[in-house]
Amino acid sequence: MSQEIEIGLGKKARLAYSLDDVAIVPSRRTRDPQDVSTAWQIDAYEFDIPVIAAPMDSVTSPETAIEMGRLGGLGVLDLEGLWTRYEDPKPLLDEIATLPERQATRRMQEIYAEPIKPELITQRLHEIRKAGVTVAGALSPQRTQELYSTVIEAGVDLFVIRGTAVSAEHVSTDHEPLNLKKFIYDLDVPVIVGGATNYTAALHLMRTGAAGVLVGFGGGAVSGTLNTIGLQAPMATAIADIAEARRDYMDESGGRYVQLIADGGMGSSGNFIKAFALGADAVMLGSPLARATGAPGHGMHWGSEARHQTLPRGKRTNVGTVAPLKEILYGPSHQADGTTNFIGALRRAMASTGYVDVKNFQRCSVVVTSSGR
Repeated sequence: MSQEIEIGLGKKARLAYSLDDVAIVPSRRTRDPQDVSTAWQIDAYEFDIPVIAAPMDSVTSPETAIEMGRLGGLGVLDLEGLWTRYEDPKPLLDEIATLPERQATRRMQEIYAEPIKPELITQRLHEIRKAGVTVAGALSPQRTQELYSTVIEAGVDLFVIRGTAVSAEHVSTDHEPLNLKKFIYDLDVPVIVGGATNYTAALHLMRTGAAGVLVGFGGGAVSGTLNTIGLQAPMATAIADIAEARRDYMDESGGRYVQLIADGGMGSSGNFIKAFALGADAVMLGSPLARATGAPGHGMHWGSEARHQTLPRGKRTNVGTVAPLKEILYGPSHQADGTTNFIGALRRAMASTGYVDVKNFQRCSVVVTSSGR
């Protein structure tokens, strides 16, 4: 039963919770951490860990996508980022990392005004393909119709459509909107689509035939969406709501299971783990991986919202560097702040609650630890 509170006589609101507001409760059974499985599968693609590197220029380059694949996860390249606008974007990444704060947004708008080049999309995806890892690329809903054929011809294993709020029923008066259901049906590759933040939106996205649904807006550490347009999605409630939509869709579709991928607000290993406890199958990480010593952002982190030409809804943020990518994922950790050894922490939490795999871990008990936001 949902809780409603009265804001005033003319408006009621539902009480929702962030990941910081909940905690996992140990059960009567425990296990050894080495006896649990963190494996994850979407469609025909299997991974050792349920971690996706976010399609953000500060996180994923062709090089880091390859490294993620070799470490057992999945890296998704932003096909609207610098790697598809410039033959050699490294000097620009270096520049963005060193810009004074007051100049960063304006200069990033100038840098990202360079047109996307289809031949660079092909080149970057081929680089990842040659390394022998799973190839994934992301486009915004606005660019999908324009560029998807280039992406498919270049060869991707997984196609991601990622935006602030992606719906199956976009309405436009000046252009023909993307028909997600037809688009997904016509493709030969699995599609992950989002963000979705509530039961109804997610259920409609599942009905399009998507293999996975992104839960949340992404870019929690760098997003200014709440300040600029007033939107927010408390992730604990969003994940739990959409897990319920997934259960109802399974009944409706005769057993078709759609993967839920939590996207945003996972800056620490504790929140990363709680996303699984609430119903996520995998997590898309941004700021934790932007902290890697080899990350393309050099300790700075930004998303597509920060480069918007007319209404930036995010900013470049200094997240610092903590360790190589392998240590962020697998450890060893040398500080107790939840910034390294995410998979070791997940194994420990699963062992402490007695579950052997991620799907069963979704059944663990949780409690609310504060009044919520």
